[in-house]
Amino acid sequence: MIKDYFLNKVENALEKAILDKKLGQMTAYTPYTLVVEKPKNPDFGDFAVNVSSLARQAKIAPPMIANAIVAEINDSDNEYSVIGGFINFKAGKNLLISAIEEIFKKKDGFGRPENIDKEKIILEYVSANPTGPFHIGHGRWAAMGSALANLLKFYGHEVYQEFYINDAGAQIQKLGNSLAIRIRQQLGENVDFPSDEIERKNFYPGDYLVPVAKKFTEENSALLKEVQNDISKIDVQILSDFAKYEMERLQKELLENFRVHFDNFYSELTLHKSGKVDECVNKLKASGKIYTKDGADWFRSSDFGDDQDRVIKKADGANTYLTADIAYHIDKLERGFDRMINIWGADHHGYVARVKASIEALGYDPDKLEILLGQLVNLVINGNEVRMGKRKNMVTLDDLIEEVGVDATRFWMCMRSIDNTLDFDIELAKTNSDENPVFYVQYAHARACSILRNATEDKIDSENGKSVPAPLKPAELEDLKNNYKKEYLLPTLDSARKLVLKLEEFKSLIKLAAETRQVYTICRYVQELAAEFHSFYNANRVISDDKEMMKARLSLVLSVKQVLNNALNLLEVSAPERM
Repeated sequence: MIKDYFLNKVENALEKAILDKKLGQMTAYTPYTLVVEKPKNPDFGDFAVNVSSLARQAKIAPPMIANAIVAEINDSDNEYSVIGGFINFKAGKNLLISAIEEIFKKKDGFGRPENIDKEKIILEYVSANPTGPFHIGHGRWAAMGSALANLLKFYGHEVYQEFYINDAGAQIQKLGNSLAIRIRQQLGENVDFPSDEIERKNFYPGDYLVPVAKKFTEENSALLKEVQNDISKIDVQILSDFAKYEMERLQKELLENFRVHFDNFYSELTLHKSGKVDECVNKLKASGKIYTKDGADWFRSSDFGDDQDRVIKKADGANTYLTADIAYHIDKLERGFDRMINIWGADHHGYVARVKASIEALGYDPDKLEILLGQLVNLVINGNEVRMGKRKNMVTLDDLIEEVGVDATRFWMCMRSIDNTLDFDIELAKTNSDENPVFYVQYAHARACSILRNATEDKIDSENGKSVPAPLKPAELEDLKNNYKKEYLLPTLDSARKLVLKLEEFKSLIKLAAETRQVYTICRYVQELAAEFHSFYNANRVISDDKEMMKARLSLVLSVKQVLNNALNLLEVSAPERM
């Protein structure tokens, strides 16, 4: 990376200046003290390092420190200057050309670091109850989770994507009871869900169970005939299982349509049946981490940093949700994963400390668990905000995708930091204008493809109907792609500096995004790259009679197309060739 090249130059020169006793009383430099940043005023340079922090050791003014360091730098290709305590750096032609050469050389692999500490990661996200359709919050976790998986894989990690199905507990029986009412309606009975708000909470009154009830009656006509359409004679477990499997099927279909691909769907029910939940409880008891109070079993989670102890088995003998969660995370570790990353809704923040406490109590490293807590999504419809948590205004993910499309939904869902509430403007997401970020980025890719077509496709003169040869033969373009030479770029470097630097920035972006799990930075980057490309295109004629200049600018167009494609692939957003 260019900024790393610059920092290395400064640090080497700093070490020389210390040896030459040109830095006052400073006798040693502590690595990683200096940081590369971008100057607020781009006229000062491409990058800058503030050396003022060294003044305490050197006992001389920051400008003297900066000048002493620059005097030790042997580098004729790049420009260095000093303003106050800042050393400013401007990349020369060799660095800029090498950036483009790297894009041509690595292509789909451009941006991937060569050496990392590879980890085997299990990434768990969405993990919704199989009791209804996905709401838009699930859509945010789905988009961000799959994009994060792509990013971590691209970075070099081994990533296993898992969906934890919460299919054990009272909610599944509640689903069966709800289906029973819909089936009775399907059979012509005048019956409905309770009108009392408290009683109604024991059911799922959504219309989404109506087609499930219809399917049940069609597939179980013999059973219905046997019980003479008396649904009360059918074991509620049969209804619960039918509804659960149907909801799971619909959820999986939607995830595939949304370009979210899990390696495994892990059933909580199988966790209980395997005995792993009881096994974890017994291990905690054996280690003295459990005590009994008021007939319930309590886990001493406060001994491990939780703010209070937690019940893991209630007085009636039933396990709490935490109990299965403990067993599930231990199961992950026993499967050999180096790191567990979970994406949870912000309402689960209280679970972080207790799950980490259980991991530590059972002898594992709690730092192997990372929890990303995501804020909610607000839909903006015709200027009015609709909070996803309100059932009366709930819009399903399926509805949203149908309204704005997969590309727009995925891009918008990833566009903000997971720590911030997302305002999803449906009307804006549908528009074909520069105001819509996903359209703006995709149009940049389509424009690059259009330029390349115009360079190699013959035209028809509208006045005489004769064919006009393309300025570049397809074979010449292929030669440019496959046999790139640095001479191609020289004629246009001065007018393309900002664009080249933005392209090169993709490498540092990938490193930062992967290490901090910040997918939204990819969305921000492609918007900035699109803006630089549009500015370059508006200021420079790419297709021209000057063949060498045209090749130079086409090399940049090819680079932009490649990097946009690499970034959009991580987001699972299409890179269209025509719009």
